[in-house]
Amino acid sequence: MYEVEVKFSVADPAGLRRRLADLGGRPGTPHEQSDRYYAHPCRDFAATDEALRLRRDADRVVVTWKGPRIDAATKTRREIELPLGDAGEDPVTTLGRWHELLAALGFHAVREVRKRRTPFSLEWRGAAVEVALDEVEGLGTFAELEQQADASGLAAARDRLEDLARHLDCGQRERRSYLELLLAGDGRR
Repeated sequence: MYEVEVKFSVADPAGLRRRLADLGGRPGTPHEQSDRYYAHPCRDFAATDEALRLRRDADRVVVTWKGPRIDAATKTRREIELPLGDAGEDPVTTLGRWHELLAALGFHAVREVRKRRTPFSLEWRGAAVEVALDEVEGLGTFAELEQQADASGLAAARDRLEDLARHLDCGQRERRSYLELLLAGDGRR
């Protein structure tokens, strides 16, 4: 599966919320996310356009590998995401164990990205679209429009997201990840 995503910096979050509501978007419960990104001991993920992260999202922890972006306009990339930890296990304990394992294998933490995410569910052009309004610590507010698609559905998903972005008047697209934006602000990339 591929994650098809377009992202935009948002100057007027209240206005975007209104436009989403006008299109039938239903907000979910806002929640905190903390993403720790890792560098591979033998491969430069910046050069290969890959990412490895551990995400804590409320009471769950997931590990995600993101492959290289496959087009020049969107953030479409192959993504593998797996849940970590036992049912009922404290997510802080799970994260600690996985940080320890990755360090033992030679990975090292690059940066942590913290955000408050408000998800919206929306039907657009006959399909469900995930919209996230993210307040990213140190960066500001962004909107992400996303769909999962297999290889045969990539073009339709990209077209659908582009059309929705126009209707929402999202403005200027941001193709860099939050990690890339934070590292650029740190003077590291």
